[in-house]
This record gives sequence, structure tokens and C-alpha cells, in this order.
Amino acid sequence: MPELPEVETTRRKIEPLLVGRVLTRIEHDAPHKYLGTHRAEGRTVTGIGRRGKYLLLQLAASEAAEDETNAEYSGPLELLVHLGMTGGFRLEHGKHTRVTLHTDEGAVYFNDARKFGKVAVVRPGEYAAFPTLHGMGPEPLSDDFREADFVKLAASAGAVKPWLLSQKPVSGVGNIYADESLWMSRLHPAQTRLRPAEARKLYAAVREVMAAAVAAGGSTLGDGTYQQHDGEAGLFQLRHHAYARNGTPCDRCGVTIEKIVLAQRGTHFCPHCQVLKAR
Repeated sequence: MPELPEVETTRRKIEPLLVGRVLTRIEHDAPHKYLGTHRAEGRTVTGIGRRGKYLLLQLAASEAAEDETNAEYSGPLELLVHLGMTGGFRLEHGKHTRVTLHTDEGAVYFNDARKFGKVAVVRPGEYAAFPTLHGMGPEPLSDDFREADFVKLAASAGAVKPWLLSQKPVSGVGNIYADESLWMSRLHPAQTRLRPAEARKLYAAVREVMAAAVAAGGSTLGDGTYQQHDGEAGLFQLRHHAYARNGTPCDRCGVTIEKIVLAQRGTHFCPHCQVLKAR
């Protein structure tokens, strides 16, 4: 699944394709799934933000509402996009195109082979229908992500990897970057109730890993998962120390990286560097 670095890269790539353009029509293949998209039609995209793994397209206020039903949506709106596991934008229609954003200067296509992506139009900040987004923790590269707060929360955390994946202590961390951050901080993915020193190491690792991954354009996996419309691949996969490296030597100690399933997610770690401690 695309995580913060991949979604941030996507945001930067599609910004020049959509900002300043009018969404003249939105087509999709699942009316029950892509919610309220008709409300975006006729609106100008004024900016594209990101929150965790969600893209937030800011839409200008409507000049006039056609009826009372639409009147409550006449102000500025947001078009939310979650890439799911395989979502991405393209410049040509394909067999996996799910949503087409027609603009006054051409079309942009949202492709999603496995159909887990989401698109919806809401009033700015009204995310109650999206529990993960509504309850999301701070951005890992922002000033809102404070070490003291993270250390306090980590002291009572359950297994640390599922805790990170919940998006509550920090946003945007998924399977890849959880594994990489835990390897860097020498913490076992199932470790619970982190000591302050452990939590501080993890806090620093999350920030370092995320910053490096964003700078590298994210990770493009061997099966082609996560690709941009211009064909340019991410490069951070060349710097993975743990994720998908099971069966290869740990870059730090040489012991073989192992893979387990934790909270239904494939999890990679070094059994020598990342020892589970009794608590």
C-alpha cells in the first residue's frame, strides 16, 4: 500500500496537472463507493494537500447552487483520495481506470487494480465518515509530532508495529516504513510498553526514515506496485534494511533477516538486533 512518502510524491506529481484547473465532469465505475463526486463538478482545484496517506484536493466555492440539496455544499470543498493498495494517477485511460477527472484542459485518470482506493467529496475537515483520517495522529515531519508526546503514548502501547500502523501515534506509517523504523531503532516489532529511551530512538527513526523516503520519491516494489504517471520510479527500495529482505543478511550484524506475520501483516526484522524483551 502506498504510504506517506509515496502519497507525498504523488501529490507533488499531480499538482501541476490539476491545480488551477476546473473539474468539468467526474466519471467513475462505482456510484456507491465514490461518494459525492458530483459536488466537485464545475469547481476549480485551488491546491492539493496531504494528510497521512490521504490526498486532499481543495476546491473553490461554487458560484451558485442549483437546488437546496446542493446549497449546503456551495462553500469550499475537499476531494479526498485514498490510493488503497494499488491506486495511482495516469494520463491515459486503462483497464483499471476507476475514476476519471475531466478538466478544462484534459483528463486525469485514477487507476486501481485491486479496487481498495477511495474518492469522496466533503466539506473541509469533515472526516467523521473516514475514521482513520478523523482520528489520525500528527504528521511525522511536522512540528506537531513532538517527542515528549510520543514517548508518553509509547509507554502504554501494545505491540509496537500494529500500534504504529494504527495511525494514531503518528500518521502515514505503513508496513514498509514501520519495518524500516523498527530496524533502525533496534526494536522488535512485537515489543510492548516502550521505555523512554526506546521510544526516543523510535521517534528519531520514524522522522529520519520518512524524510529520506520522501526525498527518494518513495519505494517502488519489484512487482511494480506504486508507479507515477511519468514512469519515474521511487528509489528508497534500494535503501531498505528490513522490509522484504527476509533470507538476506542484516546490513548491521550479518544475521539473516526473518519474516513473521504480526497482526495479519508480513513483518521483517533482524532476530539478533531486534530482540523481544519481557515486560
